[in-house]
Amino acid sequence: MSEHEAFMKRAIELARQGVAGGHGGPFGAVIVRDGKIVGEGHNRVLSAVDPTAHAEVTAIRDAAHKEGRFDLSGTVIYVNGLPCPMCMSAIFWARIGKVYYACAPEDAEAIGFDDQEFYRQLEKPPAERATPAIQLTEFLDEARASYQTWLERDSRVPY
Repeated sequence: MSEHEAFMKRAIELARQGVAGGHGGPFGAVIVRDGKIVGEGHNRVLSAVDPTAHAEVTAIRDAAHKEGRFDLSGTVIYVNGLPCPMCMSAIFWARIGKVYYACAPEDAEAIGFDDQEFYRQLEKPPAERATPAIQLTEFLDEARASYQTWLERDSRVPY
């Protein structure tokens, strides 16, 4: 069995376990460093009552906890479906180096998970999205001051 096969089969197995347990949608993920699984997860949106508890996010949380660091540089992630925009953002923030996936967005859409709509919304200007983002410029100076506080903190940890 190839490395890709073993890790993708584990991601698919996790997806099935999540569905069987009523935890959420059919999605599983494993994070690998140097040929070993360092984190894994499946969708837990329903069981955790958490809309962010997607497989990739739960796997990232698991890997970060086990490794004791938030920077997962040097890892790759295997997922049974192409990550949604939220999960791709989490993957970017975690500094995961590569994504291996099986199912395309069309496959997820066919079972009721239309991630493509999120991608379409993100292409629009913030104020024109289905959930508009409205900048309140009257608070800009005060908000920038909080950013400056962070910048001036000697013990800040960049991420």
